[in-house]
Amino acid sequence: MKAPPASSRAAAVQLLIRVLQKHQPLEDVLDAVLYGLSGRDRALARAIASTTLRHLGVIDSLIDMMLDRPLPEKAHDIRHILRIGITQILFLKIPSHAAVHDTVELVAERSKHKGLVNALLRRCDRQGEKLLLKTDIPRRNTPDWLWTSWSTHYGEETTRKIATAHLEEAKLDISVKNDPEKWTAALGAETLPTGTLRRETTGDLTELPGFAEGDWWVQDASAALPAKLFADVRGKRIIDLCAAPGGKTAQLAATGANVIALDRSKGRLKRLTENMERLHLPVQIELGDAENFVPADPPDGVLLDAPCSSTGTLRRHPDVAYLKSQADVDKFCALQARLLDHAARILKPGGLLVYSVCSLQAEEGEAQIASLLARNPTLVREPVTAEEIGGLAEVINPDGDLRFLPFHLGGMDGFYAARLRKMS
Repeated sequence: MKAPPASSRAAAVQLLIRVLQKHQPLEDVLDAVLYGLSGRDRALARAIASTTLRHLGVIDSLIDMMLDRPLPEKAHDIRHILRIGITQILFLKIPSHAAVHDTVELVAERSKHKGLVNALLRRCDRQGEKLLLKTDIPRRNTPDWLWTSWSTHYGEETTRKIATAHLEEAKLDISVKNDPEKWTAALGAETLPTGTLRRETTGDLTELPGFAEGDWWVQDASAALPAKLFADVRGKRIIDLCAAPGGKTAQLAATGANVIALDRSKGRLKRLTENMERLHLPVQIELGDAENFVPADPPDGVLLDAPCSSTGTLRRHPDVAYLKSQADVDKFCALQARLLDHAARILKPGGLLVYSVCSLQAEEGEAQIASLLARNPTLVREPVTAEEIGGLAEVINPDGDLRFLPFHLGGMDGFYAARLRKMS
């Protein structure tokens, strides 16, 4: 059995190696890397790694400013160690004596870089805050490919607001099956205009009132809106084509729809099944590929929350900025187009197709739907009204689609959604 990491800081370095060198999602490697650590050390390692990724561009800029000469290209571990040291000092506000000492201890005794790491972290403690004031933080923390894409579509002012919003960790958003007033009080939450409940702090979700009983589930405020575009679903047959982990499936089932939840991943379907069992919601769960799944009868509605680049989730998953590229966006666009064409084919005439992606990329949202409507004359857009979404007129674009940005509503995932009807 693999020995656990020597400390939370050593584990944080290993997490950065997995994400930045091996290109593995942070969430996918947490259990393996943090195995054997205490709960406290696990939490600290995760906080250090995720905060480092959130501020990575600025941190690397500070390192380069404070170095007399560049680090050797192969000195990856030393750069990672410097990164987590700066994170602790400037962003997590860990006492500098502990941050510097325990981070320097990660460098091998005989390494020629040990003195450099010690000197640079102490300099960061003295001068780091002043250097931050001279840094264009939103721009530095946004990879070039994302900044260029967002500036082209949204303009630089909005892009800066997006990048600034990404500096803040996401709060805990919750969807409830019923009685939102009761759960607002029980969970110490606030109710957003859209109906989502929001808590400032998270902690152990399983210990919160109502979790074990299946009264609510975690779902970002923006992710909770696409399913609402079907309006009254009581007794209607709705297919959730890419359903796992099941937040939107739960919404539809809780409001009376007869839901078929489809996903191609056995692992993700297992999680969806567990979620539906906890929530006590009846759902028909199917393993299959959304590109060729054909139901016995055409459904009244199809929800396609399509696979995407996930660039709207950087508040929760800052690693996405470094795991994805424009080439990935292009691949997702091709898949989304195929899925949309198939969803339209299997939809009942007169039925609704709701398309959504947790992406800020226009190619995966606005352009995708414009292309679909151009090639499929049987589909027409049904614009969303502010009254349907709690009065949030600012998230409705000129075409009547939803375009959520991370700074909307005090912080939410970047998301796009459109509602289309198939003509009879």
